[in-house]
Amino acid sequence: MFERFTQDARAVVTGAAAHCERAGEQRVDEAHLLLALLEREGGRAAFALAELGLTGRRDAVERDLAEARRRGGLTRADADALAGLGIDLTEIVSRVEEAHGQGALAGTHAGVVRRSGRRPFTRGAKDVLTRSLRAAVAHGDRHIGGEHLLLALTARPGVPSEVLADHGATYAAVEDLLWGGGGRAKAG
Repeated sequence: MFERFTQDARAVVTGAAAHCERAGEQRVDEAHLLLALLEREGGRAAFALAELGLTGRRDAVERDLAEARRRGGLTRADADALAGLGIDLTEIVSRVEEAHGQGALAGTHAGVVRRSGRRPFTRGAKDVLTRSLRAAVAHGDRHIGGEHLLLALTARPGVPSEVLADHGATYAAVEDLLWGGGGRAKAG
């Protein structure tokens, strides 16, 4: 599948691996892909992110992702479901951090990297890559670009799509901006 990636999409994937390495994490996840997308300049994904106002809010997006990581990667929907059972996630995070230190639930400890030196991708990150292929095929595109990665991130339930939606980048907004609700691409 990687052979179908444009140069821009390949740069996003390698940028995600670099984010993972700088953070000292073992596996590349969806948040790393989002952070790499936010770094890109030029291309349709960068255009969409700029039009939706995310490039100016990169620090806020990074804070939101870090806070979710601090909660062990749980979304607000997860926290609400736990609250419905009488479980206060904020209290649990506080107690765990009190006993084990700040960010104990984040899972950001460095680990063993495969012999190749490459960090493996989480199941979620692999799912984003697969969804990006489906998005490209659905739009009649022969190659997978950063815009397809962005669309896949907005479509997959989880912290990155929640953070994107909080900042105005929903699946519908990206789809409408780039493809006019399903037609030919407007940007690019």
